[in-house]
Amino acid sequence: MSKKEEVYGIHSVQALLTHAPERVLELFVQKGKEDLGHGEILKLAKQAGVRPQFCHKKNLDQRCDDGNHQGVLVVITPAPQLSENDLPRLVENAKGAPLFLVLDQVTDPHNLGACLRTADAAGVTAVIVPKDKSAGLTSTARKVASGAAEVVPFVVVTNLARALRELQELGVWVMGTAGEATASLYDSKLTGPLAIVMGAEGTGMRRLTREHCDELMSIPLQGTVSSLNVSVATGVCLFEVVRQRQS
Repeated sequence: MSKKEEVYGIHSVQALLTHAPERVLELFVQKGKEDLGHGEILKLAKQAGVRPQFCHKKNLDQRCDDGNHQGVLVVITPAPQLSENDLPRLVENAKGAPLFLVLDQVTDPHNLGACLRTADAAGVTAVIVPKDKSAGLTSTARKVASGAAEVVPFVVVTNLARALRELQELGVWVMGTAGEATASLYDSKLTGPLAIVMGAEGTGMRRLTREHCDELMSIPLQGTVSSLNVSVATGVCLFEVVRQRQS
């Protein structure tokens, strides 16, 4: 039987009850927390046939390792793991030109969660990460993603370079980000089928990943810092794509 997962936080739990209620096995709600946020969750739970279990805050604190659970937690069955084999289907079923966000060795779950939240807001087709040396969909990443982890397809690939080659064969232009790139984000054409590759903070993209990009671009920085936090840089890049596609 598949391993069960625990997800906490109002937005994450609400997203699960809205988009995948069949995966919710148990719902725990903090006693006395029946305000507006939890009221909607209780309503969705009733519609899904999930009976809430009310418990004390300290019980939730223990289950979440004192994480900010906001008084609500669900036990769920894991979502099916997406892999390289799902890329053709994702490209084919994309609404408009597909847009992939590729994270190369982003290991901080807070950064992953923030990237997922931005990806959802920008209408990204899927987020792609390597199996090794990358943050996974932990409770922390899900909480920071504020519900986006439950709706944005999350693809884990065993070989990132090979996955980029497959995207290229499917007609997707692979654009890497690098501080030393001479081409500016704002001068790059980002309207067609696209994958934007973001490297880890400090080290950037791995050499092999960089070699599999069709083009490199940089975010022009005006101040004294040499780079941006990866989740901030992701937001800048994705919403330049949104701007170009809308205009």
